[in-house]
Amino acid sequence: MWYVPRDLVFSLAILLLLLVTPCSSSFLKTKNNIKSTAYLSPKFELEPGLVIDKYYYDIDFPKGHIAIKSFSVDIVDEADNPVPLHETYLHHWDVNRYYQSKHATQTRHDGQMMPENSDNIMVRNSGTCQGNKNGQYFGLGTETRGTIMDIPNPFGIEIGNPEEVPEGFEEIWMVNIRAIDMRGVEDKLGCTECRCDLYNVTVNEDRSAIRPNYKGGLLCCFEGTHCKLKEGFEGPKRSLYLKYTVNWVDWDDFIVPVKIYLIDVTDTLQLFDDSKGLDLDHDCRVEYQVESCSTDQKEGNSCVHVKRTSLPMQNGGYVIYGVAHQHSGGIGSTLYGHDGRVICSSIPIYGNGNEAGNEAGYVVGMSTCYPQPGSVKINDGETLTLESNYNNTKEHTGVMGHFYILVAEQLPYQHFRHSTRSSFFMDVTNLLVDN
Repeated sequence: MWYVPRDLVFSLAILLLLLVTPCSSSFLKTKNNIKSTAYLSPKFELEPGLVIDKYYYDIDFPKGHIAIKSFSVDIVDEADNPVPLHETYLHHWDVNRYYQSKHATQTRHDGQMMPENSDNIMVRNSGTCQGNKNGQYFGLGTETRGTIMDIPNPFGIEIGNPEEVPEGFEEIWMVNIRAIDMRGVEDKLGCTECRCDLYNVTVNEDRSAIRPNYKGGLLCCFEGTHCKLKEGFEGPKRSLYLKYTVNWVDWDDFIVPVKIYLIDVTDTLQLFDDSKGLDLDHDCRVEYQVESCSTDQKEGNSCVHVKRTSLPMQNGGYVIYGVAHQHSGGIGSTLYGHDGRVICSSIPIYGNGNEAGNEAGYVVGMSTCYPQPGSVKINDGETLTLESNYNNTKEHTGVMGHFYILVAEQLPYQHFRHSTRSSFFMDVTNLLVDN
């Protein structure tokens, strides 16, 4: 065995790394190896005024250790034609990640929610909400067709890592679809806002009484309910699908992982003591009500309802992408840092036509943020403020104020230095020293 000085080993490693693994070529490889597949959910049936709220488990999804690069959704009929919102209102869709026991005794393919005591373990996003609220990896509403979600290179959402899946389990995906058939309804806006009087309900899906001051929202437009139709209107049943397209690449050391954070403006934070000391309890209500403004405000053209919440981010990083989710009446949402700097501002896009993707009066898209990587950083423990604004010339029920951000804990040069390069140096060192 002969001795090689460490300085020489390090210099040779640097030289070889520069010669054989230039970053630009790895980015090009990722771009050229993107795979894309469009999938269809199970078929669901609608009739005029009907609400469906379906949960489909173990849906078709890319397999293996991969990085998601984009995710898009549409509602289509049996001929694969997009269905406009004034015919079928896509209240929301969300796609959730689970670990399911390979010996699961309970599986569901009938559109009903899995019981809480099932063999499934939900893998939540990294956001602040807890329990079964806002844990989805992907999800939007009417703005789906007009909202871009393409993750720039070299970043990606890592899934399918076998080292993260518990022994005896496998990774599966579930989609929840809530849609309302708008054909022939008496009050289109009222139906989309799930006003309780239009659905003629006084109890929720669990048969519990709805509180008197609750005028509309998710509790009033659940599976099987009907929104009020114009007198004498009749229409045929129709079969529809959620069409979801996934773009991805096989995972490699040059991909920088991003985490998904969903922040809810209804989230209220409480501190409590447990056996391990102080802990945080997040109460996300998912939706809220916007009261109409006063007559004086209407005359002064100042009818803007502002809702805010401030929450600490336990782990920070660099913002790669951001977008808000709002309903009709929304006029924009902004996420601020603790010093008041704007992290991302997202504005609704309203349609002005009849065709799918441009329906007049509906939110058909949301503007997005793609900051230059490294230019927008959230510090560990930093308190962020989310502000959601709605025009409140008229009352709105069941509105939402969510914000999605993708955050990379490291920039590409940091990630490569700490992962690929360190392993590369070790391999070169072992090779030279062994000789």
